[in-house]
Amino acid sequence: MKKVLLLTADADNGLGTAIRDAVGGEAEVVRLSERTTGALRAELPTCDVVVGDWSGDLPLGKKEAELGRNVLLIQQPGAGTNFIDAEAWRAAGVPVANTPGANANSVAEWAVLAAGALCRSMFWAHNEVTDGRWPQESILTRDCRDLAQRRVGVVGVGSIGRRCAELFAAFGCDVYVTARSRPRDTVAATFVSLDELLPLADVLVLAVPLTESTRGLINSHRVAQLPTGAIVVNVARGAVVDDAALARALRSRHVGGAALDVFDVEPLPISSPLRGFDSTLLSPHVAGGSAGARASIYSMTAQNVASALRSQTIRWTL
Repeated sequence: MKKVLLLTADADNGLGTAIRDAVGGEAEVVRLSERTTGALRAELPTCDVVVGDWSGDLPLGKKEAELGRNVLLIQQPGAGTNFIDAEAWRAAGVPVANTPGANANSVAEWAVLAAGALCRSMFWAHNEVTDGRWPQESILTRDCRDLAQRRVGVVGVGSIGRRCAELFAAFGCDVYVTARSRPRDTVAATFVSLDELLPLADVLVLAVPLTESTRGLINSHRVAQLPTGAIVVNVARGAVVDDAALARALRSRHVGGAALDVFDVEPLPISSPLRGFDSTLLSPHVAGGSAGARASIYSMTAQNVASALRSQTIRWTL
């Protein structure tokens, strides 16, 4: 019987069930006996399909590609593939696919709602009231403005960046976007260069994949280009932002707030310089985890797994 190796950490979050339903009795869906690189490498030569992990604990790199040359498909259940060496797998003759756009609305909603909450100091006000104070007057000294009064800069025009642009525009924001190249089709925003976008961005939204060119993209120089009091929203990958540079800007109040769903090291270390601010929202990489997004991811993943096992067309390959 054919074998599908599922690398996600939880015993069954619905993904395993979706795959089993899609493949019927054509394959067994298995998990590692222990979540180690050694156990993964031992299983790869006998697998037909590998469904990737969300955590990055089990990267699929060059060595894994050498051992998995008989694999029919590497399927990532999500958009991010930074823990998969797609080039190495393709060189081994194995296609790599993800689920583009499946969680775009979920992530974009999180970005807009988090930005709005920071614009209005909602988390600060909540903490004040929880601690027994009533900051009705003191909140007026904070920079509380309607989201509609903010200029929003979105870095990245993939499915998430596009949806962010649409939702911020619906709130009445002036939206600017940037990417390596101008999109051919219409985006609900004005396209500018990154250097043009940063000084305009009262709210900076990061929605790019992690690549060598985007690693450390928002460094101390680029943070300094933001308007005083800007809000940074990161729904991309943690390594896109220089944590130390952002922490310094938060401490000096050059950056007025940050909503971060992703971090360079996850879980976020207790010693992280990003902890301890009253102007941040720190989230455990769950912006794309709504019920609707998960259902789409499970469906797309299961569809591709079944197609690979049946020698049918595989969709959404990188």
